[in-house]
Amino acid sequence: MKNPPRQSAPGAQPQGTTDEASASRYVRRLFSDIAPRYDLLNHLLSFQVDRYWRSVTTRQFRHLLSNPAARVLDLCCGTADLSLALARRGSAQVIASDFSHPMLTIARHKLNKLQRDGPPPLLAEADALQLPFSDDSFDLVTCAFGFRNLVNYGAGLQEIWRVLRTGGEVAILEFAEPTGPLMAPLYSFYLHRVLPAIGERVSGVRGSYSYLPGSVDRFPSKEEFSEQMRAIGFSGSGRRELTWGIAVLYTGKKTAR
Repeated sequence: MKNPPRQSAPGAQPQGTTDEASASRYVRRLFSDIAPRYDLLNHLLSFQVDRYWRSVTTRQFRHLLSNPAARVLDLCCGTADLSLALARRGSAQVIASDFSHPMLTIARHKLNKLQRDGPPPLLAEADALQLPFSDDSFDLVTCAFGFRNLVNYGAGLQEIWRVLRTGGEVAILEFAEPTGPLMAPLYSFYLHRVLPAIGERVSGVRGSYSYLPGSVDRFPSKEEFSEQMRAIGFSGSGRRELTWGIAVLYTGKKTAR
């Protein structure tokens, strides 16, 4: 099946970067620096709600995860929290991929402790925009809170399309800005004032969590990102808002053209 034309949509652009190459280097260095405290801060700053968001994602795709013949790719896996949740949900083969070596080092220690009936999860050190996998390789591609860090969102969606088999599904879990007269200002204050201060203090990395609010602000609106998925060719594109819309689960399926 012919792949759709390459789509381009601006992605992450950290302050001080001038092009996709410098933005990619910045993101890789940032997440490598905060890797030692990454899990602690994820749970602390989300008040443990991140565990619920991942659980929702794995439950929605249990029909694929329970198939021992299925192959699942978890992009931008970080320290593999979603990869672990996917593996625990069923017997499918899970491959956890990230371009930060320190993140994958922590992921390896966590995955080595996993006991399951299916094959053990595998690790791949790879850029999500240049995956080392053949076309039509996976039944499910997931990405939890990492897609907004890609330097080109259109190219990221295109690469997911490429490695998915026909009939394969995609699940992108990402932050969003909630709506509502009460939640919107409260969340904005927390995201832009409280979270960066706590994150930088705990991680010990200057400026580390100042990047997060900007990356959420820059990410397309819920409607815009859903439209980008449809433009790539994903059918049945849907979105499920979680916890007052702070997180959104975007889904779609690769269908024959």
